[in-house]
Amino acid sequence: MLADIRGRVQQEVIGSFHTLVDIADPNEARNRIVEIVNRTILEHSYSVTREERMALVEDVVHEITGFGPLEPFLRDESITEVMVNGPKNIYVERAGKIQRVDAAFVNDEHVKRIIDRIIAPMGRHIDETSPRVDARLPDGSRVNAIIEPLSLVGPVITVRKFSAKPYSVADLVRFGTATAEMFDFLEACVRARLNIFVSGGTGSGKTTTLNVISSFIPEDERIITIEDAAELQLRQTHVVTLESRPPNLEGAGEIAIRDLLRNALHMRPDRIIVGECRGGEALDMIQAMTTGQQGSLSTGHANTPRDMLSRLETMILMSGYELPLRAIREGIASAVDLIIHTARLRDGTRKIVNITEILGIEDDEILTEDIFVFEQTGVQDGKVEGELRPTGKRPTFMGVFAANGIELPPGEFGIPPEDPANPTRPGKGRWTIGGTDAAAAFRPGFGQGRAVKAGGMVYVSAIGPVDLETGQVVNGGIKEHTRQCLHNLKTKLEASGSSLDKVVWANWSLREPTEFDLFNEEWVRWFPVDSPVGQGTLMPPSHRRAGFRVSIGAIAEA
Repeated sequence: MLADIRGRVQQEVIGSFHTLVDIADPNEARNRIVEIVNRTILEHSYSVTREERMALVEDVVHEITGFGPLEPFLRDESITEVMVNGPKNIYVERAGKIQRVDAAFVNDEHVKRIIDRIIAPMGRHIDETSPRVDARLPDGSRVNAIIEPLSLVGPVITVRKFSAKPYSVADLVRFGTATAEMFDFLEACVRARLNIFVSGGTGSGKTTTLNVISSFIPEDERIITIEDAAELQLRQTHVVTLESRPPNLEGAGEIAIRDLLRNALHMRPDRIIVGECRGGEALDMIQAMTTGQQGSLSTGHANTPRDMLSRLETMILMSGYELPLRAIREGIASAVDLIIHTARLRDGTRKIVNITEILGIEDDEILTEDIFVFEQTGVQDGKVEGELRPTGKRPTFMGVFAANGIELPPGEFGIPPEDPANPTRPGKGRWTIGGTDAAAAFRPGFGQGRAVKAGGMVYVSAIGPVDLETGQVVNGGIKEHTRQCLHNLKTKLEASGSSLDKVVWANWSLREPTEFDLFNEEWVRWFPVDSPVGQGTLMPPSHRRAGFRVSIGAIAEA
């Protein structure tokens, strides 16, 4: 009976809709609505209680001043998603579980009217020529709408709700997303200006996680956010929010995320945050990360951290530029430092399940290593139990924390200490302190070779093209690297009472065998008469990761 009354009242309201909307005084509008409800009940001799009558009035008030049948669900803080599949089917998500609710629209036109009310303040439109639209509600909740002819079930609305008050670290710890200790680690990563992508499936909590970790950015930095529909809720004061714009009815005037990204580079940003990379803007984001906007953040849809890297490759290929795959992978490996992967588990909870470092590129493959992985310990009362635990691998960027004056707590979040017998691989060259690789600065001697005397001979292990004073790999190509290696070899031999002219055997490792001729041109300048006996090999992985193009070892008379 109540559904019948609601339908009849809605029909009357639709008939006098514009008259009601034009009433400036909210009390007068409510009084008119009460009259419509009372008249409808009286005309059809319905028997309703006072509470039922007031509920019907509230429904109509929502229709006039809010978002119609959606209003109570949008106000319910326990609901995280609202889904309208045509006028008669409305579903909501609570605690990660989807359920159908007892509510409905009158018809397709009723749904379209609510869609128009949502998108009109943003200057957007939806019709048969442009049958889909992204928008946001005043509280920042994300809205997607799609109508005929694309939807065969009638107008469809999907609302991803966001809390009116931004979630904090304490909230996510309470929800079980990750431990307070893990958020302390992520805070250190953000303050150290690592470039971070948050990946995960649909509804896994990517945007919420991005919102929280963005709160770790210092207050004195200029932040520019770029989104299709602005939904990020940054707490800092110096924030510039940019929002893309779809084309108008004539198909002109579109401003894409790529355009905004290029413009942002001229706005003196300290950090750039892109709400989500979906296409060619990934190329601009990667370039921004490697050209001064260190510490930038973004999200992307993917099932695993490795899938996120593959998605980035695909999105860069969508940019329209014909780039070699190796160049794309080198760009990604250089730009992205960390991937935080989120997932919605089978009990509906959302958790951070991987924190993965991007190490570099080797043999045309991007190298990754999990630092923390979610380990499930069981299921209690239907809830998945477990914890994000260290894998026993030490990140290459640990030295960056000290370089930026960031003190880590005792135990360093369970990350194992440096093992002198098995040193951590070199970090990325862009982490510098006065021109020195920040990670390498805490591993003295890497690539500088070791000289040992035995049996009247001096044996020198592989020497790389590093400056012996700073430990940094020198700039340049194969010739410059060869020259530095031989200079370092000469220094080592003379310190051991030998010299280059006493070398009887040598070994060189090349990153690219095709560079042998260029290597040899420099080699014969140092050994112009009698070149020592020797052999060449392919470079070992540790030297590749360090950025060496060549390394040289030798045996000489003492």
